[in-house]
Amino acid sequence: MTKIESVRAREILDSRGYPTVEATVVVAGGASGTGAVPSGASTGTHEAIELRDGDRQRYGGKGVRRAVANVNDVLAPALCGVDAADQAALDANALLAVSLAAARAAAAAAGRPLYRALGGEGATLLPVPLMNVINGGRHATNPLDFQEFMIVPHGAPSFPEAIRQGVEVYHALRRLLDARGLTTAVGDEGGFAPALGSHEEALDLLVEAIGAAGLVPGRDVSLALDPAASELASDGGYAFRKSGGRRATADDLIALYERWCKAYPIVSIEDGLGEDDWAGWQRLTAALGSRLQLVGDDIFVTNEKLLARGIEQKVGNAILIKLNQIGTVSETRAAMVRAARAGYRSVVSHRSGETEDAFIADFAVATGAGQIKTGAPCRSERTAKYNRLLAIAEEVGAAARYVDPFARLA
Repeated sequence: MTKIESVRAREILDSRGYPTVEATVVVAGGASGTGAVPSGASTGTHEAIELRDGDRQRYGGKGVRRAVANVNDVLAPALCGVDAADQAALDANALLAVSLAAARAAAAAAGRPLYRALGGEGATLLPVPLMNVINGGRHATNPLDFQEFMIVPHGAPSFPEAIRQGVEVYHALRRLLDARGLTTAVGDEGGFAPALGSHEEALDLLVEAIGAAGLVPGRDVSLALDPAASELASDGGYAFRKSGGRRATADDLIALYERWCKAYPIVSIEDGLGEDDWAGWQRLTAALGSRLQLVGDDIFVTNEKLLARGIEQKVGNAILIKLNQIGTVSETRAAMVRAARAGYRSVVSHRSGETEDAFIADFAVATGAGQIKTGAPCRSERTAKYNRLLAIAEEVGAAARYVDPFARLA
C-alpha cells in the first residue's frame, strides 16, 4: 500500500513571492502527500545549494523549472515502486520536496497523523516556541545589525498557554511601538522592524512588553537572540555596517553577550559568532555555555559531520535544525540523533521564505526536539505551524508534555 506510484513536482511561490518547489507523491493504495521547500534569506555558505534557473527574463533568475524537471524527469521514474515508508532508502535518491511528500504519503497510507508516523506513540512533547518579534540584519532595513530578537514563553504550563502568552506579548509590543510613533509594519517572519537606535533599545522594549502583558520577564517569558554574525564577518573580525561601520573582534562580541546576559533575561543566543570562527566559538562556549543555550546554525547547517566537529571541539551546545539545509528528512534526523547523543539540544526551524506547509510542526513533535523557531504569531505561513501544533496538542490530550528546557540554566 506504500509503494510509490507517481511523483510530480511543480513550481509554486513562497511567502516572499519567489518560486520554490512543491511535490506530490501518490502511493499504491491511493494515499498521497505533498511537500513544499522553504528558502532562506540569511544562508550559511556550507548549506545545501538551491538550484535556480538563472534566467533573468523570468522571476529575475529565481525560477525553479530546472529543479522541477529534475524531479519529474529523473527522480520520478527512479522512485516508482520504491516503498515510501522506507524513508532512508527513498531519501538516498530524493530532493527535499519529494522527501517531505513521501513521508506524508506513507503516514496517510497508514491512517496516522504525520507526527505519529514519524515519531511513534511516544511523540508527546510539544516544543517551546522562540518567536522572532523584532527584526534587524538581513531581515530589515532598519539600523539594527543583529537579525532576530525573540521572545520565549518557556514558563507556561502547556503549549496552548505558551502561544497565548507569546501572542499577548507580541500585541503589547505593537502597542508600545505605536505609542512611540514607530512602525508596526511586519517583515518576512512576521516580526516588527522599527528604526531603533540600538540593540539595547530592542531588548528594553521586549522586557517592557512582557511586563505590559502581565507576565514576569525571566520567569514566564525570556529573550533569545540571533545576531546572525556570519553576515557581519569582515577581514577576520566583525563590522556593524548598518549602524555606522564600527568594528569588533570575537572577544568584543563575547564580552557584549556577557554584559547583556547580566542585564536581560536572555536564555539563548544563535550564531553569536561567524560560521568559520571556530576558535571564537570555542571561547564563546567556554565563557557562556554553562549558563546559556548557544545554538549553531551557519556553523553546523544541519550537517552531521560539521556537528561532530563542533562536539569534538566543544563548540556550542545546541543545533538549529533546518530541513532544507541538508536536503532530506533522513539526513536531518541523523544530525538530531548525533546532537542528542552528545547532549546538544535541537531547535527545529523555519526559513524566512516559507510556505503554508506545516511539516516542521509535526516534525518537531515527532523528534521530541523540545523547541521550534517559526517566526512571530503573525502571517499565515508562520501561524500555520502554530495552529498545527495547537491541533496536535488537542489530539495528544492529557499525554501532551511541555517542558522548560532552560530550567536547569536558571
